[in-house]
Amino acid sequence: AMELSWYLFIWSSICLSSALLLQTYMQNFTKKARKLPPGPPRWPVFGNLFSLGTVPHQTLANLSRRYGPVMWLQLGAVDTVVIQSAKAAKELFKNHDISFAGRTITETMKTCGYHEGSIAVAQYGPYWRMLRRLCTTELVVQKRINETVIVRRKSIDGMIQWIDDDARTKGGVHIARFVFLMTFNLLGNLIFSRDLLGPQSTEGPDFFQSMDGLMKWGGTPNVADFFPILKWLDPQRLRKNMERDMRRVMHIVSGFIEERIQDKQAGEEKKRKDLLDILLEFEGHGEEEPAKISEKNLNIFTLEIFLAATETTSSTTEWAMTELLRHPKVMKKLQAELAQVVGWNRKFEETDIDNLQYLQAVVKETLRLHPPIPFLIPRRAVQDNFFMGYLIPKDTQVLVNVWAIGRDQDSWDDPLSFKPERFLGSDIDYRGQDFEFIPFGAGRRSCVGIPLAHRVLHLTLGSLLHCFEWEFDSTVCPDNMDMKERMGITLRKAVPLIALPKRRNV
Repeated sequence: AMELSWYLFIWSSICLSSALLLQTYMQNFTKKARKLPPGPPRWPVFGNLFSLGTVPHQTLANLSRRYGPVMWLQLGAVDTVVIQSAKAAKELFKNHDISFAGRTITETMKTCGYHEGSIAVAQYGPYWRMLRRLCTTELVVQKRINETVIVRRKSIDGMIQWIDDDARTKGGVHIARFVFLMTFNLLGNLIFSRDLLGPQSTEGPDFFQSMDGLMKWGGTPNVADFFPILKWLDPQRLRKNMERDMRRVMHIVSGFIEERIQDKQAGEEKKRKDLLDILLEFEGHGEEEPAKISEKNLNIFTLEIFLAATETTSSTTEWAMTELLRHPKVMKKLQAELAQVVGWNRKFEETDIDNLQYLQAVVKETLRLHPPIPFLIPRRAVQDNFFMGYLIPKDTQVLVNVWAIGRDQDSWDDPLSFKPERFLGSDIDYRGQDFEFIPFGAGRRSCVGIPLAHRVLHLTLGSLLHCFEWEFDSTVCPDNMDMKERMGITLRKAVPLIALPKRRNV
C-alpha cells in the first residue's frame, strides 16, 4: 500500500508539474501572442483618462517620445491605440485600411439614429459605400463644383460686405465668425438654393441656432462614452440636448424637402440642380442598397454637410490669418503674389487659385500645424489585427494623431516653425497619399469633401487678403500672442482672433 501511495505521489507530482509547466508556457505564449503596444501606467477603472488633459493631442504627442509612435491607452472602458508617426500611418492606411474601417460612435452621434444615415460615422458597409459613391460621382466631382462658381462668388461677396460694415462700426472683427456665417449661407445655397441667413429667411435663424447647439453638444467630452454603464443616465444631459436641437433641425429640413417635392410634382423646373435635387433623384443599385435615400437619412446627410464644412472652414481660416499676422514677412510675400497675379483692378476669382503657388503653400502650412480634427474621426478595429508587431484586438478604438504627425521632426525640418516655403516646389499634398501630411485623413474613410474644401479655403483666405489690409488690434503683440488651442468638434483658437481690416478699392 505504501509503495502504491508512493507511486501515486510520484505520478501526481509529475502530472501537476507538467500541468503547471504547460500553464506557464500557455500564459507566456498567450502574452506573447497578445503583445499589446506600449503605453503609460493606468489607474484602476479610469485607466489613462486623467493623463489626457484639456488638449489630448498635445499630451499624447509628448508621450510618444517615451512610448513610441504606436501607443496603447485604456480610456475608462475603451481600449484605444494611438498612431503618431508617418510610418505608422502609412502602415495603417496602406496595409490595414479595411481592418480598421469601422467607427467608434459616440453617444451623442447615436441621437435620432444619426449614425445610421451619416457618411462620417456610419459603420463600413453597403449603405456607407452607397453614400460614398453618391459623393464621389455626383456631389463633389469637378463638373458639379464648376457649375456652382457663381454661388461661392455671391457668398464671398456677402462676407466681404459684412466685414466691411462691421469694421466701420466696431473696428476689430471676429474673423472666424464671419467665415462661419459665410460658409453656412454658402451651404444653404448649394443644398437648398436659398439664403438661410438672409433678411427674407424665416427658418434660417432657428436652423442656425440649432446647428450651433449640435456643434456644442457634439464637441463636448461625454463621460458616458468612456463608461457605457452610464449611457442610460446621460449624466451631462448631452444626449437630451442633442436630441432637442437635432429634432428642430430635422423639422426645418423636412419642410425644405416637402416643399421641393411639391414643386417637382407641380412641374416647376429650376435652372440649376442643387444638392437636394441630386439627393432626391439618386437611386441605389443592388440588393443591399435602398432604392431611394429615406427622408430621415436625407435630413442627416444634409445636416452632416453643415457640421463638417462650417467648422473646418472657419477654424482653418482663423488659424491661417493668425499665422500671417504673426509673420509679417509671410503676409507681405503673399500680398505681393496677389498683386502680381490678380492685381487690384478686379476681384480675386477661383480661376486664380492654380496660379497662386504661395497662397497654396500658406494653406498647406496652416493645415500642417493646425489640422481641423487633430485625431481625425476615430476608427474601430473590425477584427483582431497584428499591426507593426503588436496585437490590436477587435473593437479597439484607433486614433490617428495628425497634429503630432504634422509636427514630427522625423518628417519635417524645423517642424514647429510656420514656413510655407517648405511646400514650394514640393509635390506633397493633403489628398491622402503623403502620410506625413494627412489633415483630411487617408484611405477609404478620408474626407470626401476635399475637392470642394480646396476651392472654398483658398477662395476665402485669398479674398480676405485681396479685399482688405489687416493688422492686429493695438492691444495685441505678435510675439506674445495667445496661441492656446481649444478642443470641440474642431481644433479652435482658445482666444478668438480679432483683427482690424482696412478695405482696399477693389
